[in-house]
Amino acid sequence: MNEVRDYCSIALGLAIYTVAFTVFLMPYQIVAGGVTGLSAIIYYATGFHLENTYIIINGILLVVALKILGVKFLMKTIFAIFTLYFMLMFAQEIIPKQDNGLPFKLMGEGQDFMSMIIGCVLTGIALATVFLNNGSTGGTDVIAASINKYHPNVSLGNVLIAADFCIIGSCMFFPQFGSYLERAHKVMFGFCVMAMENYTLDYLMNARRQSVQFMIFSQKWQEIANAIGTEMNHGVTILDGHGWYTGQKSKVLCILAKKRESIYMFRLIKMIDPQAFVSQSSVIGVYGEGFEEMRVKIKEKKNEEKNSIRH
Repeated sequence: MNEVRDYCSIALGLAIYTVAFTVFLMPYQIVAGGVTGLSAIIYYATGFHLENTYIIINGILLVVALKILGVKFLMKTIFAIFTLYFMLMFAQEIIPKQDNGLPFKLMGEGQDFMSMIIGCVLTGIALATVFLNNGSTGGTDVIAASINKYHPNVSLGNVLIAADFCIIGSCMFFPQFGSYLERAHKVMFGFCVMAMENYTLDYLMNARRQSVQFMIFSQKWQEIANAIGTEMNHGVTILDGHGWYTGQKSKVLCILAKKRESIYMFRLIKMIDPQAFVSQSSVIGVYGEGFEEMRVKIKEKKNEEKNSIRH
């Protein structure tokens, strides 16, 4: 069921991406990053259908995905690539065209900037949806995921920015886009798309991983701890407290949880003890069982040196 959910979520993300690209970016010839953006640049300059360029480039990159990311990741990547290929082809068929063959301008004439904002926010949401469900749209996403696998401290957004910078900058080498000033105009719009799209991607990726810490002060601490442990399947740490004013000893519950679980946590506490005193604070990161994995590599040479010194 988890696999089915992943594939459905990936398809939803790709549908959002298709709408954003064909309805908001393509009509105004706004360039974007990724293989889709590169395919669009080639389409604007030569008229060669972007979905064909997209499938050719991704076919080459799939070989890289097979060796580095494994068969399981590759299956979802193949699914995403072909799904997006057919979605782009279908969307261009059903959307009304302008005289130049591009999709009609939904936002109207002269609304390039507003259309860019809506389009790149939607593409950022789409990419985050795909990544959060263990998928990839292929292209530069494969490169980003490959680097992130060996260097977890490098965010996906930063890798995509580097790749997109080169792709968007390539507009300067296509005289079909007009004078150098017109080409520079397209490049600047592309950089705006790149920044907003990747900011949205990183924001959503990090928001999904946000964790919080609860400190619960209650006379019914035992009941609350039992409820959290059984109903939420969470570990609870019990600390010894001492009131300064009352001089009484008390128990304090310390719990680490995902931010999305906060509402259920508060509801559970209030059902047991409406008078409980609760503090909630955001934490930068939580690592361990049930949370993020500590993705750091220990240098073998240093370990060998330490072992030799001990011996």
